[in-house]
Amino acid sequence: MGGLAFLFPGQGSQFAGMGRDLAAAFPEARAVYDRADAALAPFQLSISRVSFEGTEEELKRTAVTQPAILVHSVAVFEVLKSRGLVPALLAGHSLGEWSALVAAGALAFEDAVVLVHRRGTFMQEAVAAGQGAMSAVIGLDGPAVAAACAQVAEATGEAVSAANFNSPEQTVVAGTAGAVAKAAEVLKQRGAKRVLPLPVSAPFHCALMKPAEEKLSPFLDATLFSNPAVPVVTNVDVAPNASGVAAREALRRQVCSPVRWVETVELLSRETEGAVEVGPGAVLAGLAKRIAKDWPVRTTSDAEGVRRLIAG
Repeated sequence: MGGLAFLFPGQGSQFAGMGRDLAAAFPEARAVYDRADAALAPFQLSISRVSFEGTEEELKRTAVTQPAILVHSVAVFEVLKSRGLVPALLAGHSLGEWSALVAAGALAFEDAVVLVHRRGTFMQEAVAAGQGAMSAVIGLDGPAVAAACAQVAEATGEAVSAANFNSPEQTVVAGTAGAVAKAAEVLKQRGAKRVLPLPVSAPFHCALMKPAEEKLSPFLDATLFSNPAVPVVTNVDVAPNASGVAAREALRRQVCSPVRWVETVELLSRETEGAVEVGPGAVLAGLAKRIAKDWPVRTTSDAEGVRRLIAG
């Protein structure tokens, strides 16, 4: 196929001050922030304020993090689009799939901003503080991690499963705090080099998120989804999707399903010449080096990165 893939980051890529220099440097980016502030005004949330001036702690709140990352990503995308940079394929890591669908024209920006704010709120509410956990497993392949989690879940009767297949040697697991701790013991016995607890506010992409999926579903059903103008490779199916109806269902299923990022990057690296990480941070570029090391990924986390990309 050729061309570039655009990759959109998910939760964990945020940083204090994100987007401030973009909005100052590019009118297209400033307009995106203004539109987001207007859309979230009924929720008493100013994404521009919390992104540009907020603390790390403010940005860590899931109901804030998710729209903040989406808005930053769409702001960068609008700048690139105005300069004629057009992707051949799109994909996003978890929350990033929402950004990808906005970029593809499948979902109106204002609808997406409000929906991901609700999504973050519902995810935060799904599991009481301290009851759930996530850990990154290093040095063991994804299938082995998934098998160990299935064994622990059966033995304990509690939820624990592979949540993010991030790279061949890094898989994130999620579930109840007790089951995740037990899984860590089993995973180390089976050869994991390290099992690192993650500082997250909820156990994402596992069965414990079912209440969040159920609360989000009627809002998804009430929202117009159009057919994407550019195919979006979804987390749950790892296949290019050009159907608005399928896009909505993929977002619904994604809440409780694992992010199959290794397979996604493998597909994109076969179909395109390289990629751009569109949004804050460089997490996806780092993962890509571990999955498809000869597939170049450029980043656009700040105004200087965007300028370099535009300059070629």
